[in-house]
Amino acid sequence: MNELQKENSPYLLQHATNPIFWKAWNKETLQHAKENNTLIIISIGYAACHWCHVMEHESFEDEAVAKVMNSSYTSIKVDREERPDIDAIYMKAIQIMSGQGGWPLNVVCLPDGRPVWGGTYFKKEEWTNALEQLQLLFETNPEKMIEYAEKLHEGIQLIGLVQKNNSDMIFSKKQAFSLIEKWQKSFDLEYGGYSRSPKFMMPTNLEFLQRYGFQNKDQSILKHVDTTLTKMAYGGLFDTVEGGFSRYSVDIKWHIPHFEKMLYDNAQLLSIYANAYKRTKNELYKEVIEKTILFCDNELLNDKKGYFASLDADSLNEQNHLEEGAFYSWTKEELKSILKDDFDLFANVFNINSFGYWEEEKKYVLIQNQSLIEIASANAISVDTLKEKKKNWEQQLYIIRKERKKPRLDDKSITSWNALLIKGFVDSYKALNNQKHLDKAINIANFITNQLWNEAGFLWHTYKKNTSKIEGFLEDYAFTIEAFITLYQVTLDYKHLLNAKQLTDYCLEHFYNENEQFFSFTSRNSDALIASHYEIEDNVIPASNSVMGHNLYALSIYYENSYYEKVYKNMLAIILPTIDYASAFSNWLSLWMNTLDNQKELAVCGTNALKNIKKINNRYLPNIIVAGSTAETNIPFLNDRFDKEQDLFYLCSNRTCQIPEIKIENIINQIENDYRKN
Repeated sequence: MNELQKENSPYLLQHATNPIFWKAWNKETLQHAKENNTLIIISIGYAACHWCHVMEHESFEDEAVAKVMNSSYTSIKVDREERPDIDAIYMKAIQIMSGQGGWPLNVVCLPDGRPVWGGTYFKKEEWTNALEQLQLLFETNPEKMIEYAEKLHEGIQLIGLVQKNNSDMIFSKKQAFSLIEKWQKSFDLEYGGYSRSPKFMMPTNLEFLQRYGFQNKDQSILKHVDTTLTKMAYGGLFDTVEGGFSRYSVDIKWHIPHFEKMLYDNAQLLSIYANAYKRTKNELYKEVIEKTILFCDNELLNDKKGYFASLDADSLNEQNHLEEGAFYSWTKEELKSILKDDFDLFANVFNINSFGYWEEEKKYVLIQNQSLIEIASANAISVDTLKEKKKNWEQQLYIIRKERKKPRLDDKSITSWNALLIKGFVDSYKALNNQKHLDKAINIANFITNQLWNEAGFLWHTYKKNTSKIEGFLEDYAFTIEAFITLYQVTLDYKHLLNAKQLTDYCLEHFYNENEQFFSFTSRNSDALIASHYEIEDNVIPASNSVMGHNLYALSIYYENSYYEKVYKNMLAIILPTIDYASAFSNWLSLWMNTLDNQKELAVCGTNALKNIKKINNRYLPNIIVAGSTAETNIPFLNDRFDKEQDLFYLCSNRTCQIPEIKIENIINQIENDYRKN
């Protein structure tokens, strides 16, 4: 029988009525496969995954498919968001077998869990034919399958280890320049991002490129970052009506997305747009920040002030059938009836024309391709008038769209994604000086502390309806530590720094491998999978090891801890010589930039420290790490630096500090002069 009704993952519950005898991943299921000597089907997806829904409808709801699967296989459904560790191992297997990966991810394994065959989306006939052939081979020539599984397993284990380079080479600025120069060849100069489709936003890459371009005064790179952020904000991928970004676009102009909206994307994009706003004061970036926060609050906020995981790509259309993008798209006739006399101008702004046409559905997905300044000029109206009209149009469409049937919600909360949102809110607060954004970040921190941090010292990975389950993975610790450090830097509340240090020490005890010199994705307390996994390459989300490197860098300064410094420098020394494609290691390269001579530390001390730190934080200063205190403190970096009679500002580099300044204006001038000299 299908056992998924016992689970609380929205993705698993979506499959609870399938005729497949699905089981969840657990010791009992794995033992069942071994005892009965059955091949295992491991099918991995997530609630917002469009092609997962397609395969479910075509295959997993089909009685004929169920007959094939139920007669011979132990079938396991896995929510990749609940179990990223399982997903990572079997994704490696698929990539070895086929050279590509994605979701749904479907793997056939021996009874001991070692994979022998798999892929992503399969049509019904492909799927059943393959399963029948594999079962026949298992019955008639199991030795052949075992031999293949052993070779594949060796490959998975090899990929799972950190590849070390024996070179004594010291990574240089010249090598970094060569990597960036090679990287630039893939830039799409017209629409931003990369010259390919589908098109992912890659916030970690954008954050590094912004930093590198700013610190090296490379205007071509900064122009690429701004082109990317502007074109992404113009709509399609960004929901200009309600706010929030979809996961990626299927075309090169950021127009037609796969419409699922993920918390982790929107959290990270808050940070990149906030930093870009600090650098440019571009009002478009401010609008994106505010709309994205509004989307998160309206659609993803849970009752404990944390945030849910995602909204589905699919929603019910007028015929009551699930359809991708139905909630977000419009017909020309609809828009004319809503906007009446303003339709022509609206059509000019949002391209109700061949540029904005979604051919497959005969609908339109709203997208700009010109600035409001250009459009206002062409139509002989003021920019302010057009801005007000655009705001009113969006409000009209929002009210009408509220009457539509919403996309399905994945109502579990994930620790790592909520931690990313803490940083997104804090960065938004720094840029816009809106106290509400900081309050939201503190609320999430309290949610994590109260609901997801076990009294035994470990973090939980997920939360849903007062239940926290699945022990945390490295990503949960890495992003939560980063979030607490970020909160300390704006509140100067020492408890956040203590929390960060406590979780870091837990990671060093339970995740760090002295031989590999990296952190394993899973704790030593966890049940072993068929191979170890060390998350090294930055992707849509930065690698948890690279985030831990940044955390150790900051904490090594605050606590003057030489062991923290040794660990992150060892990781860098192994990673840097192996880099071929900078895009896969951008967060590592940012960590490397922290080791350069122009990296600074700034201590802001005094009774007015909190007010003064705001004036520092609202500037784009990526090469400065800040600390501060409004009273005496035990933080080693701040020892003997507080004076209740006056404010003091210590600008330091490589643990050597200049004579303290007593005026905030002087320290800002000094920082800006140092930037101009470099």
